[in-house]
Amino acid sequence: MPSSSSEENANKGTKRRAKKKDRAAEIADTFEWLITAFILAFVFRAFVMEAFRIPTGSMADTLKGAHFRLRCVQCGHSYEHGFVPSEYRDSSGRSLNDDTVPAAPVTPPRTQCPSCGYRYSHPDKMTVANGDRILVLKCIYQFFEPKRWDVIVFKNPNEPRINYIKRLVALPGDEIEIIDGDVYIDGRISRKPPKVQNELWMTVFDNDCRPVNPDEPVFGATGDKPWRQPFVGRPDSQWVTNDSRNPTVFSLHSPPDQIDTLMYDSSIGNDFKAIYAYNKTDYYERRPTCSDLMIRFYAKSAEDAGHIGASLSKYETAYRASIAPDGNMAISRIADDSETVLVNKQVGLPESDKWTLFKFANVDHRLVFEFGSETVTYDLGLDPNAAGPRETDIEPEVKIFGSGKLTLSHVAILRDIHYTEGGGSRATEGRPFVLEDDEFFVLGDNSPNSQDGRWWQSPGKANNGIFYRPGVVPRDYLVGKALFVYWPSGFKPFEKFPIAAIPNVGKMRLIYGGKDMLD
Repeated sequence: MPSSSSEENANKGTKRRAKKKDRAAEIADTFEWLITAFILAFVFRAFVMEAFRIPTGSMADTLKGAHFRLRCVQCGHSYEHGFVPSEYRDSSGRSLNDDTVPAAPVTPPRTQCPSCGYRYSHPDKMTVANGDRILVLKCIYQFFEPKRWDVIVFKNPNEPRINYIKRLVALPGDEIEIIDGDVYIDGRISRKPPKVQNELWMTVFDNDCRPVNPDEPVFGATGDKPWRQPFVGRPDSQWVTNDSRNPTVFSLHSPPDQIDTLMYDSSIGNDFKAIYAYNKTDYYERRPTCSDLMIRFYAKSAEDAGHIGASLSKYETAYRASIAPDGNMAISRIADDSETVLVNKQVGLPESDKWTLFKFANVDHRLVFEFGSETVTYDLGLDPNAAGPRETDIEPEVKIFGSGKLTLSHVAILRDIHYTEGGGSRATEGRPFVLEDDEFFVLGDNSPNSQDGRWWQSPGKANNGIFYRPGVVPRDYLVGKALFVYWPSGFKPFEKFPIAAIPNVGKMRLIYGGKDMLD
């Protein structure tokens, strides 16, 4: 009969073997979990969602590649300017390779402020901010049809190993034509969805940003002349636009029935050319004029209220948005010295001594007037001549008018994106481009600096010796839809830290796409 000590030893041995088996099972379970997680991550990345980094500025300012974050040394306006690696050299004197982001600070190139027009070379070296990092929803287009104005990732038809990102503007069967900066589908203007449009407005003038040394010559807008307030009135105007106590505010004190007008003088301030602060200043003067504009400000009237309004012209016709003392909100057309009310709405009396947002836009042949929570719109029509004979060499006029005791703040003028064209480009006026089955057409938001469907000359490469037509993105090459900017060109905790480890949280955002806005 075994002794008690031998029984204890046997029990201990059994327990040790059980523990070893448990450990082995735990290790096996861990490996199984890791392998499963790896497979799921791989599947998720391959078929559901993937992160991409924007390498170039072809979609700026919507999505930015490597760039400098600048603040105008004169007026303090913040903007970005693209970093071009080929214009910089490494320690051996060779030009930097494409998609290179230097770790050490470098000298930014000469730029032009989009608000005050000051053109200058930044005095100090600066760290280059990396491109935006985005999440792309993959395989969505295997289940849903792409929508016009989506931002899409696709394989470059000429180099299928490289992914491109552009904005989708035309679908299979569409006849696309670019006329005076706008996209036309089958002869009708294609309007951008509101959220897309809001992302595409660009600054022409911002009265909150005024030069600290206005007597220093401003090269961009006025040559060797000093900066002056570009909103000017008649000699007897009651408007005050340069109050030394509060220079960012316009004020008026006149009889309620006496309309007084300010006009934006583009020979003093920035003009309306389709320039991008993100790009080099070369050829700025040759850019076309953009006449799709928005005027925006906050207004506050006293108890003795008068009119508040603004006007924008396109070609030879001016359009006027106004709110009357009785609360009548109206849009009218002014032509041949006569005014015709196009649409009006009774909204009640404007509240006195309360700031109210005033916005008036003429964009994509549609007039949109917002005053506080109220909105009126007027559709000018969809054909190319809906806004009148296209006199593209006539510069737009922007005016602000009012009466009574009135104060305006945060006055700004913005312009729409303007798709450019040139010799050899595709889908231009008079040369429409018709898409066939499973063909898509894309454009970059940074139109003057984007290689896209307008310019591709070589047939797209495919398998088995098949080639796709030049200028199109085939359905087979669609990768997915850009969804979210999750890491918008981060910051370094300190100068010598090797990577930008802190994301710019305030600029994390959805990437808005579209739906058909032809109607």
